[in-house]
Amino acid sequence: MTVTWEEAGREESGWEELAAYAGRFRLPVWDCTVGLVVGKDAALMIDTGSSVREGARLRARARRLLGGGRITHLALTHPHFDHVFGASAFAGVEVFGAVGLERVLADGRDELCADAVRNGADPDEAAGAADLLVRPGHLVSGEWTLDLGGGRQVLLANVGPGHTAHDLAVLVSAGPGTDSPEIVFCGDLVEESGEPQAGPDAVPSHWPAALDRLLDLGGEDAVYVPGHGAVVDAAFVRAQRDALARRFGVS
Repeated sequence: MTVTWEEAGREESGWEELAAYAGRFRLPVWDCTVGLVVGKDAALMIDTGSSVREGARLRARARRLLGGGRITHLALTHPHFDHVFGASAFAGVEVFGAVGLERVLADGRDELCADAVRNGADPDEAAGAADLLVRPGHLVSGEWTLDLGGGRQVLLANVGPGHTAHDLAVLVSAGPGTDSPEIVFCGDLVEESGEPQAGPDAVPSHWPAALDRLLDLGGEDAVYVPGHGAVVDAAFVRAQRDALARRFGVS
């Protein structure tokens, strides 16, 4: 597959090129980031937005970006409504998530719907998305490597718990002979547009360790993509790790 970020950027705001084979889209309202990684034979979407309608728009945007190619894989970084409620729009794709995510999406749909409504989502849209929640068919307990073709490999890493009990990071390798950096999609383990949110499902005592794992995966020169806000570097992630450790009284 081929992708034309420059043309997409002209046609509709929001797409940001991270490398020739990877980009991200900052969604409105909750400023949630979704990612797209493209190989020769397959394309991976990372997270899906806050409603079925938003997910459908994302899929259509990605299809135009890929010149009619389709999304084949989907990674869900954690079980919060603004990241998973659009997943049912991606019917027919292979879905990945951290072990335990499937139980939250099966048993916790009422709470996810209520959380969406508390945060301003339309109640009918939220209820519809909760009813259609897609559970991952592939559960990551450690690491899982996806081959998207053409030498493009993506590592899915279960780095949590932290922001939730089921946090999945996505490492996109530059590959040999390229000048592009490693790219790490962090989900909400890292936030740039505000202080990281620690709800009732957070595991604060393990959050700094999860960020240590992110830094081990990406290294000093990687590009780190937060779940909300602008792209950051390793120094930002390390500073946020230390701030979380102080905030929660852990080392």
